Amino acid sequence: MRFNKLCIATAMAAVPLCAFASEGVQSETEKIDYLPRIHGVLRTRYEAEFPDWEQRFQVRNARVSVEGDVLRSLSYFVRVDACDRGKIKMLDAWARWKFLPDWDVQAGQMRVPFGVGVFRGPGDYYFANRTFMAKQIANLYQVGLKLAWHGTPSVPLTLEAGVYNSSPMGDHEVWQNAMDFAGKAIWQVGNVALSTSFLTMKPYGVRMNVVDGGVSWKFFRWFIEGEYQHLHYVGGAYKDVHAWNMMASYGLPLSRGVFDKLSFQGRFDGMSDHSAGTPDADGRLITDDYARRRLTLGTSISYTHKPVKAELHLNYENYFFDRGVEVPRGSRDKLVAELVIKF
Repeated sequence: MRFNKLCIATAMAAVPLCAFASEGVQSETEKIDYLPRIHGVLRTRYEAEFPDWEQRFQVRNARVSVEGDVLRSLSYFVRVDACDRGKIKMLDAWARWKFLPDWDVQAGQMRVPFGVGVFRGPGDYYFANRTFMAKQIANLYQVGLKLAWHGTPSVPLTLEAGVYNSSPMGDHEVWQNAMDFAGKAIWQVGNVALSTSFLTMKPYGVRMNVVDGGVSWKFFRWFIEGEYQHLHYVGGAYKDVHAWNMMASYGLPLSRGVFDKLSFQGRFDGMSDHSAGTPDADGRLITDDYARRRLTLGTSISYTHKPVKAELHLNYENYFFDRGVEVPRGSRDKLVAELVIKF
């Protein structure tokens, strides 16, 4: 009898505790929106090269992303390019855990934390084509783990560091002794952003170390940016590579018509001879991209009311190669007209 009374008393005491626990779980989840958020970017273009007036149409990107939350501290992100010049590419597939207010860890396939312009998505490009450094030097999506600290209001500093597979991102089956490592720091001072980053990678057997530095400035209707990269091949396997970019954009508000902004852009970028790190039959690195410089002049008109954006780009690109270099198709003086839709 005493045992039964003890059980009944224990059960009665547990009822409010269970109710409290249930209320705690509910309060933890009631503010979470479980519905996935879908975004996309479509870029269609026309290109014409001089002097032979060779031309083509392209779907440069048809990129779709899905993101969402499963807990207030746990989120996911998946992004696919359904058409990158006619090919399908898997870009992002990662989960992020925000384990402290200013700290998070991210695991999966993602862009490696290195560089400045390379982190600008196709819906936010100032020019129709990326810089040489953003395309050829270290345009990396890899599988790995990244730790990030996002600073505080009094310390506007963001720090990121990650470790990744060194094998190409399209093959996750490779066992490897060497890994890729990257780190990045961004300091925001008013309208000025200072960035520095380091990457060491070994995609094809030769270790390559890259250092990047960048600065950007937003003032009134102006946006100005400069970036420099230095690539070193361990063991002197190939000569060092230097790449740079300097650009400016001026935006003029429009008060009539559908579009609300007219912009004018200018850019000068370049790179020295570059090897992707693939050895030839004799074990020597070959030159994949010969030294080049480029002057780009452009204008754009845009509709920028969130959550959608529409933009028309018109760019003229003037290329400069060293004497004696056979200019490859696709790297000649050209005219590019592009329509961008972002949602």
